[in-house]
Amino acid sequence: MRFIEGGAFAMGSNRFYPEEAPVRQVRVDGFWIDETPVTNRQFAQFVEATGYRTVAETAPDPRDYPGMPPEMARAGSLLFQRTATPVDLGDFSQWWQFSFGTDWRHPHGPDSNLDELWDHPVVHIVFQDAEAYARWAGKALPTEAEWEFAARGGLDGADYGWGDELAPGGAMLANYWQGMFPYSNLLEDGYERTSPVRTYAPNGYGLYDMIGNVWEWTADWYAPPRVERKAKGSCCVPANPRGGTKRESLDPANPHVPIPRKVLKGGSHLCAPSYCQRYRPAARHPQAVDSSTSHIGFRCIVREPRP
Repeated sequence: MRFIEGGAFAMGSNRFYPEEAPVRQVRVDGFWIDETPVTNRQFAQFVEATGYRTVAETAPDPRDYPGMPPEMARAGSLLFQRTATPVDLGDFSQWWQFSFGTDWRHPHGPDSNLDELWDHPVVHIVFQDAEAYARWAGKALPTEAEWEFAARGGLDGADYGWGDELAPGGAMLANYWQGMFPYSNLLEDGYERTSPVRTYAPNGYGLYDMIGNVWEWTADWYAPPRVERKAKGSCCVPANPRGGTKRESLDPANPHVPIPRKVLKGGSHLCAPSYCQRYRPAARHPQAVDSSTSHIGFRCIVREPRP
């Protein structure tokens, strides 16, 4: 882990997606954070020690999902599949499919395994899986503000974790999609799916894969950014801000699906200039707490003073 001294920074962005705005000054206290996302090797150690079974390895209870077809009551997870041709980018079902038997042990489908993937980020992890690992490790999940502060690596206000240019001089500085999503991946970064942690250079705080590779769970409920009003005459910026409430996190577009959502950060290997420019510290995405995919992982923090 690396210790981040903490401090004030400009959180959010006014230059990309509306859910990132407005830019607001906030402050976080110092904390330790994992250098990399949790890997398959690390997660396997947790499972061996505890016997833990992830949500993707457990068949859903139809009582929790009224109206679910009986044939869907089987263990599995959402798996990305590249399309053969251009498709409607408003219909994510064109490239996501629920794959029975797909989980962290079988990340690319039921017949896949972890051979040669031990140092890749663990995926097909829901929020409670990440929390369970963090408790076992004596750690916690970061807040959105803590995560974003760490991802910026000291470059306050920069668009990316390394500056204001995505690929300076053509250099690939993170694992994201090059080409036309979701059918043409030019693989300029060398990877179709996840990449081993530490493949790319660390940011200014010595942290790897804060941008791209896999989205990462945070502890905060998803809601529009809250701009806290300072008390009259106060010179201080809000300290250690948190997200919305559990109720606020419910998707207003799907009132019949009352599943709360947490904030994901960092983008993934599926973020593309042609579709989802969320390979940035300020980017954020709502994710239902019970949904796992082939591009979501996590890392942990410890909120303790530096020894």
